[in-house]
Amino acid sequence: MDLGIRGKRGLVCAASKGLGRGCAEALAEAGVDLVINSRTEAEITRTAEEIAAKYGTSVTPVAADITTEEGRAKVLEAVGQADILVTNAGGPPPGDWRDWSRDDFIKAIDANMLSAIALMQALVPGMMDRGWGRVVNITSQSVKSPLSVLGLSNTARTGLTGFVAGMSRQVAGHGVCVNNILPGIHATDRADSLDKGVSDKQGISLEEARRQRQAGIPTGTYGTPEDFGATCAFLCSRQARFIVGQNILLDGGALNATL
Repeated sequence: MDLGIRGKRGLVCAASKGLGRGCAEALAEAGVDLVINSRTEAEITRTAEEIAAKYGTSVTPVAADITTEEGRAKVLEAVGQADILVTNAGGPPPGDWRDWSRDDFIKAIDANMLSAIALMQALVPGMMDRGWGRVVNITSQSVKSPLSVLGLSNTARTGLTGFVAGMSRQVAGHGVCVNNILPGIHATDRADSLDKGVSDKQGISLEEARRQRQAGIPTGTYGTPEDFGATCAFLCSRQARFIVGQNILLDGGALNATL
């Protein structure tokens, strides 16, 4: 399928690996010229070179922490204007609700809610002026099915979801579609970290911890960055013009719900 976005310009955050890279690769395959960022210069530079060589698109790497004002300013200077924005930031660590301080919550909200909002405030008005744009926010399955050990993430990402619910309807009439993808467990460093937590807590091997978690997914497997990226690219396509303010759950059927 021709997604109709060849020659568009996109920004993908936290794209050196994992779900961010999956999105960047899928957009590059569709012909989108990209600015991608992550905190580590060597990693993001290597990723940009690999994606550009594979798909023949322009890929500009920016080493910056997207959760800080300084990092966002650096990325926004590099991108100028964008037709496509994919927001993404690593989630806060797991823990127990009794141990989290106000500073822990503020840090999570800054990283996983306010950073995405700031990027939308910077780039969506230009999309509206040009009459076309796509925004995909990478949130979490915890928005629909909270995970108790990820309470910081539950809080921040649910706040972002509420913001998008209203804002997306305000910009849709200008040709800008804003949606969220809610990943379940995908084969990324984040999954490895959570599997290790289970392994350490239960005194079992990492492989056994992974098997236990996979057993709770109807597909019996973790998702892949490629699965995730393909969904992101479709939400950025011309065909997705009627998808507005939605929360697309990619969890292999793990959430057992009718709606």
